[in-house]
Amino acid sequence: MESSPFASHFADLKPLLEVTGPAWLQSARERGFHEFETVGVPTTRDEEFKYLPLHQLTEWKMAPAHGATLDRQQVAKLTLGEIDAITLTFINGQFAPEVSTDDLLPDGVFVLPFEDAFLAMPETFEKWLGKVATTSQKLGTTNDDRFIALNTAFLQDGAFVYVPKNTKVVRPIHLQFVSDASVSPIAIHPRVLVVLEEHAEAVILESHVGQTGQYFTNPVTEVVLGAGAQLEHVRYQDETDVAVHIGNLAVHQSENSVFNSVVAQFGSAVARLDATVWVGGSNAETWLNGASVGRGEQRIDNHTRIDHAVPHCQSFEVYKTILDDHAHGVFNGKIFVYQDAQKTDAKQTNQGLLLSPTAELDTKPQLEIFADDVKCTHGATVGQLREDALFYLRARGIPKKEAEALLVYAFAAEVFEKISEPSIQAAIEARLFTKLA
Repeated sequence: MESSPFASHFADLKPLLEVTGPAWLQSARERGFHEFETVGVPTTRDEEFKYLPLHQLTEWKMAPAHGATLDRQQVAKLTLGEIDAITLTFINGQFAPEVSTDDLLPDGVFVLPFEDAFLAMPETFEKWLGKVATTSQKLGTTNDDRFIALNTAFLQDGAFVYVPKNTKVVRPIHLQFVSDASVSPIAIHPRVLVVLEEHAEAVILESHVGQTGQYFTNPVTEVVLGAGAQLEHVRYQDETDVAVHIGNLAVHQSENSVFNSVVAQFGSAVARLDATVWVGGSNAETWLNGASVGRGEQRIDNHTRIDHAVPHCQSFEVYKTILDDHAHGVFNGKIFVYQDAQKTDAKQTNQGLLLSPTAELDTKPQLEIFADDVKCTHGATVGQLREDALFYLRARGIPKKEAEALLVYAFAAEVFEKISEPSIQAAIEARLFTKLA
């Protein structure tokens, strides 16, 4: 097989990577690079990517990510504004202390770049990094972790969040990843590791945005929830309109834990997110909510996977997609119920709203159930704006375009009502309104 365009990047960066992080990490990088090179950049002949052309990754003359300088005002304009949060900012994958905050944190809580985290909690890193974001030895015949492997190969800097047991972080934590390819196309591989111990609680906002230019960003986020831990994770993506964004969010849940995910996908020429949850403890709850807006020629994919491995767990999933012009969206939701996972209650809903006759949405719900005492349902609907609702608004003097915008806004905003932090909810809804306008 011909080498991928990332082979030269790995050779160029290898001397730097070898002196970054603990020794065991270099072995993980080598394995990740070999795993990706074995399969290479996917084509539409690969089952998991059959709706997603990624020709840019081989056509662009990309370089490894390089440093860029943006001030606080520029970053705030690109992201969600000045949210009152504990903030860690990365520009082109490198920690940017000048646009991060320096907060006093509760005892035992860490919000650190990897360079500091390697020293602060080396055992936690070695225990969990790379262990959550994998489908190895899980059910499924088309498991494909190639972009996770690629991220691991170039793993250098990233964000680490640790909350000890019985601790609640009152203020939200904002992890900002900003890309700027004003000089030439670049490839960026951000990484996040979040660990909440027993009965810990936190709200994390993870945002991925772009300033200018063509670039490929390949973020991976791993989340570990201890027994009784509760995490609300909001993921906001608004890259430049010529970027390629392939993201992975992987979660490991213990007993009685609660994971509440809200995803907003607005930007990028090609965007995909794989959200996977391993439900490994009884009485755990999983909530996956997402809303995407695509216009022009955008391609926006959302792939979810929930592995119910133990009994007495619940999962609830609602994903909505709004497409206009020639935009193309994909939703693929997989639920695996293992043989021992009796009393599982899983519900999955996907709704699509097409604002143009040339917009297209492919939706594919998948249930694979190996237990016999479960309650699992799924539903998918794709349609246009309801004429009766539009007539109702127009009859009250609202112009047609404004009436349509209100209905579309309400369709997506239902997802964002799941966000508990008012400032984050308001900021995302404001960006949604701008996108629709």
